[in-house]
Amino acid sequence: MPTNRRAQFDHIDTPFLMVDKNKFLNNIQRVKQEVKSHNVSLRPHLKTLKSIAGAPYLMEDKNSPGTVSTLKEAEVFAEAGYTNLTYAVGITPQKLSRVSALRDKGVDISILIDSMAQAQAIATFCHDNQCDLPTLIEIDCDDHRAGIEPDSQLLVDVAGVLAEHKVSIRGILTHAGGSYDCSTPSQLVKAANEERLAALKAASVLTDSGFPCPVISIGSTPTALSYTNLEGITEVRAGVFPFFDLVMAGIGVCAPQDIALSVVTTVIGHNTKKNWLLIDAGWMALSRDRGTSSQKKDCGYGLVCDINGNIIEGLQVKGANQEHGIIVTDNNVDLSAISVGNQLRILPNHACATASMHSGYQVYDTQKETLEYWSRIQGW
Repeated sequence: MPTNRRAQFDHIDTPFLMVDKNKFLNNIQRVKQEVKSHNVSLRPHLKTLKSIAGAPYLMEDKNSPGTVSTLKEAEVFAEAGYTNLTYAVGITPQKLSRVSALRDKGVDISILIDSMAQAQAIATFCHDNQCDLPTLIEIDCDDHRAGIEPDSQLLVDVAGVLAEHKVSIRGILTHAGGSYDCSTPSQLVKAANEERLAALKAASVLTDSGFPCPVISIGSTPTALSYTNLEGITEVRAGVFPFFDLVMAGIGVCAPQDIALSVVTTVIGHNTKKNWLLIDAGWMALSRDRGTSSQKKDCGYGLVCDINGNIIEGLQVKGANQEHGIIVTDNNVDLSAISVGNQLRILPNHACATASMHSGYQVYDTQKETLEYWSRIQGW
């Protein structure tokens, strides 16, 4: 392994998005083994990766389960031959024709609802178009964002509308978004357990009312690594784990050294009066996400590594303009010693947000010393 990888990247203009392939593979294997130990299926969320080239590392074959957050993702993955997808964002009536078109092509895609209005729109569409759009009902397990309370009469009423119009009830789905506020192992275990119990409660309400519930889907990256019991659950979803990020490190499910994604940037100048280092990666490259600001360690717009991926202690991107990043130090390092033209790597707060600023990844295998390019799916 070379002591300085700069030569590998000299031909690529910065800023660009880099994946450490070996960390990427290790992260995937870790979550797969964790979920497999509970004898439950993993339905990885593709919203972070958004790459056909990277998908085979997450899914064993084209029939393996996957989760998408946009219909554009579903369409591109379907075009590549993937046939088992869940669109895990609440559906709007205008998008039903795109879902139907995917199903007409042989893609088993499920949609998600949490309201009577959505159920009625699906029922009308299916009646008018003589089709079926298998539907999951979203459950609120922690009062974080969306979903129906697991013991609510609304759950039964929504299922009733679907059943009355012969729309397949695929089951229930919940997401422990509140786990992102955790910071200790005990908090994570509690969130994971509450997520599971809420899902099982909702499933019981449906089946006791005479409705099918073949799928009981739960998940988030923090809880996927914190379950103690998954009895009764059919699948776990998680998305950011192939890359991890500083938010996940702050929650405690990974270490900063596990983060596989970084933005490679070049030093473009100094403000010697303020001891600032200026780089060519601003918020257009790093994103505006400040997800660590509410955590114990605020990482600014990202932590700083040398080109080999070694974290430089005490440095972070404190400020970000459109195309300028400002690196500061909290340990009195003389930043003017880092020369103009030097390349650095910035670890992201939120991998999904940072990746969305780029059209693709430069994927570097640190063992084989090979570099490949994976394009990303963009749009909705």
